[in-house]
Amino acid sequence: MQVLDFKPKAFIFDLNGTMINDMDYHTLAWHSIINEDLGENYSFEFVKKEMYGKNHEVLERIFAKNRFTTEEINSLSKDKEKRYQEAYFPKLALIDGLDGFLKNAEESGISMAIGSAAIGFNIDFVLDGLNIRNHFNAIISADDVLVSKPDPETFLKAAAALNVNPADCLVFEDAPKGVESALNAGMKCIVIKTTHGVGEFDAYPNILEFIDNFNDPILKTLL
Repeated sequence: MQVLDFKPKAFIFDLNGTMINDMDYHTLAWHSIINEDLGENYSFEFVKKEMYGKNHEVLERIFAKNRFTTEEINSLSKDKEKRYQEAYFPKLALIDGLDGFLKNAEESGISMAIGSAAIGFNIDFVLDGLNIRNHFNAIISADDVLVSKPDPETFLKAAAALNVNPADCLVFEDAPKGVESALNAGMKCIVIKTTHGVGEFDAYPNILEFIDNFNDPILKTLL
């Protein structure tokens, strides 16, 4: 079995696509709003590519700044999250092996945080829906940062909240922008292959391994 010689003091998890396999539901919600409500004709793949960062950043990338008022952005964002949660709730589940991995990490004394571009409303939906909030010592959401990934603010704030040096943190991510954020924060990363192909990560030297799920035996060498 391959062995990782890095022994982190803390794990920082992205949420969507990393802890739960829900990214298609986010894309479908945005795709519906952008095309059906706002009259555009963008493909699912186009929307998927633009879907990172805060909700207002998604809208600004697709429609340009100043297209919507703050009130309109807030309304569109709430509608998107409502559609996402209603569609995904019947499928809400941790990615295979994560429940046991969280318990083993906790028993090994590793501090854990969530560092996500999701709003607190959606993080609560997952943590409380799956009853896993007790595993995490800190939660950094889109509500807690000024600049989204790939800026390092999310992960640096998570490390600070855990009182762990960034170099001693290991990030779990599914998206290139998230891996870039970890790189900018000086953190190593493991990528879970739920959303993007391995070839999309060629630019990032901080990746230790790619995994299909949290049952991968290489994860045991981290504990």
